[in-house]
Amino acid sequence: MSTSLDSHIILFDGVCNLCNGFVQFVIKRDKKARFQFASLQSPVAEKLLKSYHLSNKTMESVILIHKNKNKVWTESSAVLNILRNLNGLYPFLYGFIIIPKGIRDFFYRQISKNRYKWFGKRDACMIPSPEIKKRFLE
Repeated sequence: MSTSLDSHIILFDGVCNLCNGFVQFVIKRDKKARFQFASLQSPVAEKLLKSYHLSNKTMESVILIHKNKNKVWTESSAVLNILRNLNGLYPFLYGFIIIPKGIRDFFYRQISKNRYKWFGKRDACMIPSPEIKKRFLE
């Protein structure tokens, strides 16, 4: 498993339409290709979850791993830290980090619990185009 210099890895629910949409959103706005991706259903994600001592409960969350700093963010903190590294005005949304984590994560969990009902679910994980496939860990 090769990773970029910054080693930012986003783990996401590969069958969730909302999660797949978020990955596409990140890819379009990550001009420096800082992020790599892996579906939470993949063997790579399983190894990463074990190596960072994360439970299966994290399957309900987007996870951001910064390998060089040996740091992991989940739920709203992961989303805000991802937005912080995108091009455009999105880094300004990181300002929401001042909202207490418990409040941010409450709203994150409400969306997470209802994501399949509101946004739908795929039968299989997305298949990236050949040009972005190299950013997906296998």
